[in-house]
Amino acid sequence: MLFNSLSFILFLLIVLGLYYSKILNWTSKKRMLLLSSYIFYGLWNPPLVVLLWISTFVDWTTGKKLAVEENQNKRNLWLFLSMAVNLGFLFFFKYGNFLLENFTALANTIGFDYHPLKMDIILPMGISFYTFQTMSYTIDMYYKTMKPAKTFLDFSLYVTFFPQLVAGPIVRAEDLIEQFYEPKKATINQFIWGIFLLTLGLFQKVVMADTLLSAASDAIYNSGKIVSFWDAWMGTLAFSGQIFFDFARYSTCAIGISLMLGIILPDNFKYPYASIGFSDLWSRWHISLSSWLRDYLYIPLGGNRNGMIRMYVALMLTMLLGGLWHGAAWTFIVWGGLHGGYLILERLQKKYLPFSINSRNGIFLAFLTFSCINISWVFFRAKEFATAKNMLSSMFLLNPDGEKVLGLFDLLKVGVVISFLFICHWLMRNTSVKEVSKQISPLSLAVVWVIMILLISIAQGSGEQFIYFQF
Repeated sequence: MLFNSLSFILFLLIVLGLYYSKILNWTSKKRMLLLSSYIFYGLWNPPLVVLLWISTFVDWTTGKKLAVEENQNKRNLWLFLSMAVNLGFLFFFKYGNFLLENFTALANTIGFDYHPLKMDIILPMGISFYTFQTMSYTIDMYYKTMKPAKTFLDFSLYVTFFPQLVAGPIVRAEDLIEQFYEPKKATINQFIWGIFLLTLGLFQKVVMADTLLSAASDAIYNSGKIVSFWDAWMGTLAFSGQIFFDFARYSTCAIGISLMLGIILPDNFKYPYASIGFSDLWSRWHISLSSWLRDYLYIPLGGNRNGMIRMYVALMLTMLLGGLWHGAAWTFIVWGGLHGGYLILERLQKKYLPFSINSRNGIFLAFLTFSCINISWVFFRAKEFATAKNMLSSMFLLNPDGEKVLGLFDLLKVGVVISFLFICHWLMRNTSVKEVSKQISPLSLAVVWVIMILLISIAQGSGEQFIYFQF
């Protein structure tokens, strides 16, 4: 079920009606939310709900055992069980075909005539998100940094809470489970602000991503042609805007829906295209994933505690695995490696060529960072290396005879939208929509709200899936 569908609006109205009815006590409301979450997920592919049940039961049992077990060897075995089940599901469903294809290529390269049938594996929606979320609970229990969930119902709801189940934010157990212990009810201001955030998220998904940008990105990257300099850059910039409006605004929708229930979810994006450098970028882009990778991968690998070389190795491994998390393809690994390289170069620059950042050079450095981000997006968007190579060659003026695919109107449209996006991010980098809303009149805010609803109504039609559902 998609947020940008009429069926979801009906589903949400029913959930809200039951949630705020007086005939249900708090425990019954939590059961209703849990059942609603299974319906929300199961309408896509009912049998795959079983994976959620297995992960929930295994990690609940593991958490209970880790809470009381003192024998270190047994603690290690319980943690291994949780990791094996969760990562086993993730590797089979997400990386099964990728591993088979690469093993087949390697076997044939060294002389074996090996041609197995391709496995017909359905990728469960959002498996990367809920796997990381439930793993964080057992890892925290292993290190005794949190108390176990009070009831199986609370833990089950934490794993499957429908607003953020399939595309984040990846919420830590201590930030969400405890909110289920006591009855929650949104204030009038929270409820209204939640509706506004849902509207804002849908507007940027339906109007900005799907209507204004996706066609230009698809036209360039699916053309199979060597395109011109301007087409290559505008197609890539279109994807840059599309993925931000699509993914970041899923998080906005999730936060808004949760707020309507009185549940607080953390921000997942903070105007990342105004980042000054790549450490700044990863404190602003997909914050829940970058903090997860930092706490559960980078720091356990040694972080910055064991010298510069070990730090760079840990940093690169973290980003490579972060790239692989996004998709089962070498292009995603290269994307992660490129960001690892950016972060290493940034640290070297700060160590050997330090300079101060001020109001005069800040926007230039943000534009430079944004340009480098777009170069990396080529590998994220391209389905194979040949497309990425041709695109980068055109972007760096190495294909002077590249074909023109986009019309003048499309080039101007993408240029205007992305310029507006970059400027907005720069102006908003140290504030928030909530803070800005307090500075304008209620009438002006209402007018903006009505315009967004009208444009959503006009643009609604295809109901395109959110990009990150495939991850």
